[in-house]
Amino acid sequence: MPGKSAIVCGGSAGIGRAIVSALVDRGYRVGVIARGRDRLEAMAEDPNIATAAADVSDAAALEAAIEALVAEIGTPSVWINSAMLTVFAPFEEVSAEEFARIVDVTFIGQVNGTRLALKHMKAGNIVNVGSGLGYRPVPLQSAYCAAKHAINGFTGSLRSELMRDGRPIALSMVQLPAVNSPQFDWAINRLEKRPQPAPPIYRPDLAARAVMRAIDEDAREIFVGSSVLKLVLPNFLLPGWLDRKMSTSGVSAQKSATDEPGNRPGNLWDPVSYAPRAEGSFGDRAKADGIIVDADLVRKLTLAALVGVPLIVGLILGMLIG
Repeated sequence: MPGKSAIVCGGSAGIGRAIVSALVDRGYRVGVIARGRDRLEAMAEDPNIATAAADVSDAAALEAAIEALVAEIGTPSVWINSAMLTVFAPFEEVSAEEFARIVDVTFIGQVNGTRLALKHMKAGNIVNVGSGLGYRPVPLQSAYCAAKHAINGFTGSLRSELMRDGRPIALSMVQLPAVNSPQFDWAINRLEKRPQPAPPIYRPDLAARAVMRAIDEDAREIFVGSSVLKLVLPNFLLPGWLDRKMSTSGVSAQKSATDEPGNRPGNLWDPVSYAPRAEGSFGDRAKADGIIVDADLVRKLTLAALVGVPLIVGLILGMLIG
């Protein structure tokens, strides 16, 4: 009997690497796509992991890499799109080419991956890794925030198409908080301080557990960490207030106390040397646990609170007056 197969795009480090480990622990044979050949070669020493190098923004190269993986591990029943890029800099210091590159990998990479997932998968789960910043953007990461917003729109549109066609594929979004991943070590930085995940900081394995829950429950959307709730809910009610708050605390929260020369080289155009690990350099501040909650349940409870509290107050006042 053939084993279970999964594919993770952007799986050689950070959140994607944590997801690969979680899938292997569940008995999956996992195909990993990434650019960094050294990391891929190290991961391929595990007999449960197959690898292929490709830039997810290059549709033709990605298709060829996926064809090779499917031939090796079989048709996947789980597919994760996790690749991303960012730059820490004010918008006016991000060139047009850099902005386009971030959107191409972070957004179009998920589009390319999803297209190939639908080509190969008969049934199962596709999970697109999103961010709380896809609801409430922050300064200094305009391209990344734009890409994460775009993923939400793309995923919602496609989900309705799959429902219309009756395809047995669940399409999920997992909206993540600030995670201790290598992006803060290797992304281009034009700030005067070393960038950091905006506290509270969570470990990558929390993100992996959220992805596993999305798969287990065929969830439409998952929110991870209290900070995501603090971004999503106030943004719906008080977006102007959040704009002002982000203009100050949204900037300072992304800067560590460590000075760093501006314009450090990063991984925007080529992969950098880095071990194939999930954790970045902020492990001493990263929390292992955080809430993982169905986003639709949060919306229902919020609506009930908005409607129910005034109703209850009105009933009490009516009884007192009467």
